[in-house]
Amino acid sequence: MRKTERYPVEGPNALWQIYRTVPWWKGVRNFVFIQVSRYTPILPVKNWIYRHVLGMKVGKHAAFALMVMPDVFFPERIEVGDNSIIGYNTTILAHEYLIKEYRLGDVKIGSNVMIGANTTILPGVTIGDGAVVAAGSLVHKDVPVGAFVGGNPMQVIREAAAAETE
Repeated sequence: MRKTERYPVEGPNALWQIYRTVPWWKGVRNFVFIQVSRYTPILPVKNWIYRHVLGMKVGKHAAFALMVMPDVFFPERIEVGDNSIIGYNTTILAHEYLIKEYRLGDVKIGSNVMIGANTTILPGVTIGDGAVVAAGSLVHKDVPVGAFVGGNPMQVIREAAAAETE
């Protein structure tokens, strides 16, 4: 099970109640800055926006490809380690709004991680250092250090070699 905090709601579905959980102005501000970042080809500019405007923890030399979509409402719950690459059009979610509840979870992406294009990472997931996530994957559970994973739903394709984990 992913590491998420669960918050039940009464009445209409949780998404209709989003502005009870997040100020509307935060959503608008974050949306504008995320859209600028999605189209910016200049990596230091993207990382500056992610760190200083959105409150993400972004390591040295982390690289976000074009069209990456970090969580609009809770970007501060996303952490990316040093020298990691987040592939084109990847979505990183730190929230999920359901019918009778919403859930929040930190997303931790380690150092030297490669995330392939068009991947979706769900809330509460940790991706270990040196892991590789194949393009088009749905990351719904933790990824071990050094593992190669892929698919929808994600499966471990290859575990890390013993020398890599020591």
